[in-house]
Amino acid sequence: MTRNPPLPPLVVETREIEPVADLLSLTDPLNPLAWLRRGEGIVGSGSAVVTIGGPGAPPLSRPIAEVWRELVSHARISDPLQLPGTGLVGFGALGFDPDSAEPPFLVVPQAITGVHGVRAWVTTIRHEGEPELEQPTSVPYGPHWSATLGPGLLDPDGYRQAVRSGIEAITAGEVEKVVLSRDLVGTIPAGADLRRLVRALATSYPDTWTFAVDGLIGASPETLITVDRGAVTARVLAGTTARGADAAEDAAAAHALEASRKDLDEHRFAVMSVVDALTPLTRDLVAPDQPHLLELPNLWHLATDIAGRLSNGASALDLVRVLHPTAAVAGTPTDAALDVIRRLEPFDRGRYAGPVGWIDARGDGEWAIALRCAQIGGGPQHDAADSDTIPVVAHAGAGIVSASDPETELLETRVKFRPIVDALT
Repeated sequence: MTRNPPLPPLVVETREIEPVADLLSLTDPLNPLAWLRRGEGIVGSGSAVVTIGGPGAPPLSRPIAEVWRELVSHARISDPLQLPGTGLVGFGALGFDPDSAEPPFLVVPQAITGVHGVRAWVTTIRHEGEPELEQPTSVPYGPHWSATLGPGLLDPDGYRQAVRSGIEAITAGEVEKVVLSRDLVGTIPAGADLRRLVRALATSYPDTWTFAVDGLIGASPETLITVDRGAVTARVLAGTTARGADAAEDAAAAHALEASRKDLDEHRFAVMSVVDALTPLTRDLVAPDQPHLLELPNLWHLATDIAGRLSNGASALDLVRVLHPTAAVAGTPTDAALDVIRRLEPFDRGRYAGPVGWIDARGDGEWAIALRCAQIGGGPQHDAADSDTIPVVAHAGAGIVSASDPETELLETRVKFRPIVDALT
């Protein structure tokens, strides 16, 4: 394993294979590497051939997008399929805050198996001069397990107070909006098969991006950016309410969200931040004037889909760099909102609400915001309890504007915690 782009160069070979019934069975039970949606996606197998950044690595002296471009420029790639996720691919997870103790992380495994539509493939990656690799094989799932979870450094009372302080910052003119989160902490049994958590999320929330990268596991409904042969798409989610208990209550909840001035204002800030960030790197950018309702099993979201085309040869990672953090997970103005978050949240978010996804040799890729997730193995602010357990930390947040109510925002975090808490317990 290396911490910088290796020499000799990489040899990357993609070949088509028979359909794969269960992609997750091919990845590491203790450290799964996966990106899945609606039964399609990619998983990594074997040890890391290349890692860029990550724990213990020296700080990167230049943007990770530049490091990736250099790695690609020296690679020998055979990719006759040219499908999303074929060829040389790196899986990545980046920290939320530029000042986070959690460094950017990108990994290239020995093998990547993927499914797109009716086609399946395996890509093997090795250093030049090394022997060719065999196709990954399924590993049986380990026994079921469950986590213990409880309040973290910001309990419900503390969160209500943080919301009140956030409203005071808005009233004082520091920010127009700030997104404040709270944490849950706990443990899982040592040796737990983490693929079970990934599978539970993928099954319950098939329309989200289910991801597993370096112990960060979740199911995000929010696409940060997708790049496919120069076409750029992004989805903004901001403004949330719980689903109703019956059809009438559910319809009323959806209507109330569509009419909520507080949620519409929050959504408008988020859309503006994405459009402003993408404009210098794209052309033909289109964002609808009004959001639409996005239906998830437990939530209604206000959503806006933005589309355009790359204008200067930038990659998905370049767009990630200019987009993150959006107003949907930080606030407006961004720098001022980050200052308020650092002041009011008594923890480092780590990778929560940061970018997670993949990038290929063409610069294409899919990146989501790491929401509805947990960091297995602990974040920089939580240490392992003992050798028989593995620490877990999860976060959920809500957008605070001048009209926010502390109790309502607390309830929103409880709803947002539900997917990962249900899957863990």
